[in-house]
Amino acid sequence: MKNAITIVLASALITAAAIKAAPALAEVPAAPGELNVSLVRTADLDLGTSEGQRRLEQRLANAAREVCGTASDVDLEGKQAVRECREATLAKARAQRDAALAGRDIVIAVTASR
Repeated sequence: MKNAITIVLASALITAAAIKAAPALAEVPAAPGELNVSLVRTADLDLGTSEGQRRLEQRLANAAREVCGTASDVDLEGKQAVRECREATLAKARAQRDAALAGRDIVIAVTASR
C-alpha cells in the first residue's frame, strides 16, 4: 500500500512539473536579427472583387501571425512586441498588396525580424 502511494505521489509531481514547464517550451525564441518570411500568392485571387480583396487581406494577416510568432499569455511585454511586429509587418505587406491590386499577379513576401 505504501508503495502505491509513493508511485501516485511521484506521478502527480512529475505531471505537475511537466504542466508548469509547457509554457516555457511552447515558443522557441528566434535568434537575434533572424528574418522570418512567409510568401502570399495572389495569382489564384480575383482582386477586382471585394471577396478576392478580403481573402488577400486574410492571407496577409495569417502570414503576419506566422512570421511574428506568439508570446505566452503571462508575458505582457512579449504580447506587446508581437502586436507591434504584426502591425509593422502588415503595413509593409499592404504596400506590396497595392501593387497586386493594380493588376499585377505577384507573390507578396511578408517578412519580420524578431
